[in-house]
Amino acid sequence: MADKALYVLAGYDDNTEERLAGMQNELYKKGYDGIQTKGIPMHFTLGSYDSDREDELVKRLKEVAKMHKAFDVSFNHIGMFNLPDNYVLFVKPEVSSEMLLLKDEFRDDNSMFNWSSHTTLLIDKPEIIHKAIPEVLNNFSAFEGKVTTLHLYEFWPTRHILSVKLK
Repeated sequence: MADKALYVLAGYDDNTEERLAGMQNELYKKGYDGIQTKGIPMHFTLGSYDSDREDELVKRLKEVAKMHKAFDVSFNHIGMFNLPDNYVLFVKPEVSSEMLLLKDEFRDDNSMFNWSSHTTLLIDKPEIIHKAIPEVLNNFSAFEGKVTTLHLYEFWPTRHILSVKLK
């Protein structure tokens, strides 16, 4: 189907996942629901691909995970960018050499956007995002995390294909 696509995601250790998901859940508790995909791990996206490349990507994720070690990442700010109809509110993992080397493994993706490391908290209309920013800022402080996992998902509908730990 033309609407379907595969996405390679870089996921976090349990503590980082808990901290980021906790930030998102606080927004949910305050009534900010958004249109971001729910029920998937917190992550930053490494690439998007046509759905006919699933077998190739499963093999590649397994190989890449054997070559790359888990690595530390710093989160020291939140950010926002706009999509055609919505804004994205996110926490930004600082780009590191380890992150760039991992991203380089997926440089043949077909994303329509320039790559920016970010972990989405909320996607919604601009006026909603502007109201949500202070909610995140009021409780945000810099923290350290760890990238430990590669995930492969198909969207829409959401289908988890594979998760593999970095060495």
